[in-house]
Amino acid sequence: MSRLRGLLPSRPHGESGWVGRLLASGVAIAVLSTARPADAWVWVVLAVTFVMFLAGTFLMSARPSVAFGLLLTVAVVNALICGVDRSNSLVLVLLAMADIAVIQFPRRGNRQVVAAAVAVAAGYAVSAWQFGESQTWYFTQLMWTAVLVAFGLNRRQYEVQARQTELLLEQTRLAQSEHARAAALEERGRIARDLHDVLAHSLGALTVQLEVAEGLLEDRGDVAGALDRVRRSRRLAVQGLVEARSAVAALRADEVPSLPSAMAALAEEHSQDHGTAVNLTVVGEAVGLESGVTVALLGAVREALTNAAKHAPGQAVELRLAYQDGVRASVRNRGATSGEGFGLAGMRERLALVGGTLTAGADGDDWLVVAEVAGD
Repeated sequence: MSRLRGLLPSRPHGESGWVGRLLASGVAIAVLSTARPADAWVWVVLAVTFVMFLAGTFLMSARPSVAFGLLLTVAVVNALICGVDRSNSLVLVLLAMADIAVIQFPRRGNRQVVAAAVAVAAGYAVSAWQFGESQTWYFTQLMWTAVLVAFGLNRRQYEVQARQTELLLEQTRLAQSEHARAAALEERGRIARDLHDVLAHSLGALTVQLEVAEGLLEDRGDVAGALDRVRRSRRLAVQGLVEARSAVAALRADEVPSLPSAMAALAEEHSQDHGTAVNLTVVGEAVGLESGVTVALLGAVREALTNAAKHAPGQAVELRLAYQDGVRASVRNRGATSGEGFGLAGMRERLALVGGTLTAGADGDDWLVVAEVAGD
């Protein structure tokens, strides 16, 4: 508790602050104005201790140790003269003890409150003996003091809880701010991966086709061959536009194509562009997937097809999509494909964000890439 208090912001004593102090002072003045002690020295004691009470109660926040000393003196001195007829000094004892109970003492708990209560009880006893008061009178004074001390302790606990609540709210606001910042950074990373998956693949393939077309025209004058490459470039540009729209749709949580139809389109495009056989097998009943999951799986399949065309050109490719305990997409090409590039590493990170995994490696004489996302 003491460690937490050190973190709490400084604030005036009591939720009512100065108003509560002024009200307590007003009560003391009102009660003391009705006092009618016979001896003049009692008036002097009441006046001096009242001034000390004012100083103590208004120093509770700024100087708690000084305030405690002043209020303890007020309580004990007035307890000693409580037995004086019509002194009304009990009001100063009770208000001083209530303030002592409210003061928050670091690392010492309620020891000061207990010490003050014992000193006041002793003062009551001396006063009862000195001025001939009964045991009933003595225990009545103790009862009223206990009531005011309990009120002060309850008030202190309320203030501590209020300050703890403020601190927790502030910590919650900071945590929410950090969470929003982390989410923004994660979204930026996701957009960067989408740009790589879509633009790097499409523009890279488009550049290769245009370079081949340029070489055919300059070196061989092969207009027909160059025209065929230009047409392939156009298809790649259209394909890249479709992929970019899918990525944007996923970012905006719009509707994206179903996974089986999108994979069928990828298989057909790969077969046309590279003149290789691509077989697609779908196992199980297709289920609806989140747009981010669909785009991540399609990106992994697209990257695996690109690697197959690069490292094992002309070899047949088998695509398999299985719906069982989630969804699993695999790409197997005839002939080993050595290693994996940054594309698959990026797709592995992308799949991890949607709770999926990606594995790639040799499977006998073939190369197998598996991307899967477990079901809920």
